[in-house]
Amino acid sequence: MKASHIRKLIKPIDSAYSEMFSGRVFRVGEGAVSVRNHSGEAQQTVIGVHGFLENHCYFTQTYDAPTTELILLTCSNYHIPVNGVTPETPDWEVPIKYLEGTIEYDACILNQALTNLPNTRNVRVHGHSRGGAVILEAIRQRPELYEDVEVVLEAPALPQGKVHPLVTTLLEPVSHGMWPWLIRLINSAPSSAYGQTFFGKMNPRKKQLLGKLFYATRDHLTIVRNIENIFDWMARTDTAVYQHVRHGTFLIPGVDRILDRSAMLASARQSPTTMRIIETQAPSHFVTLDSKEWLPGFESLPAAAQG
Repeated sequence: MKASHIRKLIKPIDSAYSEMFSGRVFRVGEGAVSVRNHSGEAQQTVIGVHGFLENHCYFTQTYDAPTTELILLTCSNYHIPVNGVTPETPDWEVPIKYLEGTIEYDACILNQALTNLPNTRNVRVHGHSRGGAVILEAIRQRPELYEDVEVVLEAPALPQGKVHPLVTTLLEPVSHGMWPWLIRLINSAPSSAYGQTFFGKMNPRKKQLLGKLFYATRDHLTIVRNIENIFDWMARTDTAVYQHVRHGTFLIPGVDRILDRSAMLASARQSPTTMRIIETQAPSHFVTLDSKEWLPGFESLPAAAQG
């Protein structure tokens, strides 16, 4: 990448979205992990891994039970979407050898969180879109951590997957130097100009969370690196990684204009029979924002089933 392009791309992007948050926030490398307070005794733990240009608020209303311990990743070089909490550096943080902004780097954040934070034996790790790839890469790196963990992959970026042809058509002519200009253009346009095409039918929560997508990262370079790394990771990662997933569910949307649904299904079907494939009627890439009805109940968690 040319130095002039990098200079344009590292210009900071101001945070434009946050919510009130009650809990603790731990900085881990260039990312973060937030642990929400829960009012009841925790019966299960959910670790949420957000997708490309999203933030951890994607999961907060999906998992709002007082007995759910909710642990939320903020991927590397993304803004932490919380108000009123000062991030702290945990004593369990370990340096990460991968390049920040990559699936491999964020998988290391996830594995550190999973190793050190859950307080229950009933653990679900839920990833949306790019977050699904982060989970699978984390499993590839440390398969032993996931033997008793349930995995939910929602509209996931998968090994040998592809993006939707519409996205490919839009991205192909974009050079590195064009990104800051293109993002300014997108941010100045009303979301109605492109929202219905890519996001499907809107509801209040989708409008809230998807209205400020291009402000999620701390700089434009992270956007470019995320995109290039997603393409590269899907192309070079083998479906053999599924052999390490003991308990899990693929949530496949009925309509997806971000990722290629047929490639997603073809990849999912390479997994062992312990992974369920639920073909939902969700009308967009954002399955659980469209409806929580397709999300598996906690009785499917491995420890709960053993009990």
